[in-house]
Amino acid sequence: MNISIFGLGDVGTVSLGCLARDGHRVIGVDLDPTKQALIRAGKTPIIEADMQELIAHGVKSGRIEVTDDAVDAVHRTDLSFMCVGTPARPNGSQDLAAIERLSTQLGDALKTKHDHHLVVIRSTVFPGTVEGVIQPLLETHAGKRAGVDFSLCFQPEFLREGSSIRDYDHPPYTVVGAESEYAVDIMREVFGHLPGSFISTSIRTAEMLKYTCNMFHTLKVTFANEVGRLCQASGVNSHEVMDLACRDTHLNISTAYLRPGFAFGGSCLSKDLQAMLYMAKSSDVVAPMLAGILPSNQLHIEHAIDMVLATGKKTIGMIGLSFKSGTDDLRESPLVVMAERFIGKGLNLCIYDPEVNLSRLVGVNKRFIEESIPHIASLMTESCEDLVEGAEVIIVGLNDKALLDMLYQKTREQHLILDLVKIPHREKLRGQYQGLCW
Repeated sequence: MNISIFGLGDVGTVSLGCLARDGHRVIGVDLDPTKQALIRAGKTPIIEADMQELIAHGVKSGRIEVTDDAVDAVHRTDLSFMCVGTPARPNGSQDLAAIERLSTQLGDALKTKHDHHLVVIRSTVFPGTVEGVIQPLLETHAGKRAGVDFSLCFQPEFLREGSSIRDYDHPPYTVVGAESEYAVDIMREVFGHLPGSFISTSIRTAEMLKYTCNMFHTLKVTFANEVGRLCQASGVNSHEVMDLACRDTHLNISTAYLRPGFAFGGSCLSKDLQAMLYMAKSSDVVAPMLAGILPSNQLHIEHAIDMVLATGKKTIGMIGLSFKSGTDDLRESPLVVMAERFIGKGLNLCIYDPEVNLSRLVGVNKRFIEESIPHIASLMTESCEDLVEGAEVIIVGLNDKALLDMLYQKTREQHLILDLVKIPHREKLRGQYQGLCW
């Protein structure tokens, strides 16, 4: 294909070289005359392993050229990549000046182009930027409509400085956010040969994915370093600990726990986290990330409580009381916290949990409910149907097939349903549906 790349920084230059190597004719567009001169001479404007050879070969083969003429580049190519920078302002917001200027230029170029053109955004931008900033500018200056007269998509990049070419050739997957099949088909033609899955999704999902991956990377680095400081203070080999932790691919290095849902609870997680925080304090080890976990977990519970209180409804039905489905353990259960708050607010509360049968409770759970929350025991019912019948707001805290089947049948239009477990087939529910954080 004939491809134009706007912005010859790290991402743009790597894309320039790799696309040319793969057989495409590529025009690099940048206002910096120094970058243009370097590439014309077969040299690279960035320091990156194997980049020099890639650019030199592309220029020698005639598949790479550079210009500062945006209109000519758009008119001579089938698709354009936007790879300009989005630097951070002092308050953390994005400086979109370059994106806005380029969107205006591309719109002006599209205005006089007769063939259908695809604009691909690779710059990292907040969710909603493509649809809320870039698309309106393109449409206004082109006098054309996205999805009709030209196409638009977002493709997040996962390139690390120092290994960009290797990462380009071996991506974990190729993700394209697009609202048109045309854009997806073109992107599949360009990148479909790469290993890993080719995935199409919405533009906003693709925009957010880039940030999510980078946040997760920072989280992992910080977690490992805080564990390292704790290990060092305790005379433990931190690398051996983390090596063993990483060998668990069932829970640790896996998809486990990585789905938005309700707060964590139970007798182990909070207890052990607090124990490590106590050990850190005793050893003068500062671990701010670990110290922030419990407050964040509490904020998640408050978020759910606030969603219920904001309805102004007074009759609440809670399905679930234990800290997770399939157990009768009430210790550190976020649902118990919710129930106690609703009682304190004077709401009419009814609770159903098939695993928490008061007549069958023994041991620590029996003592907990008798000593800590006896007032909640009197609010429990043995009939979930009765709970649904009498409630204005139904809080679903258990993911149980029989219970969900009952909800599909028994909910009514007047119900407000707060989902804490991501109910499948929620289109079967009647009433106003709200997901906790989705």
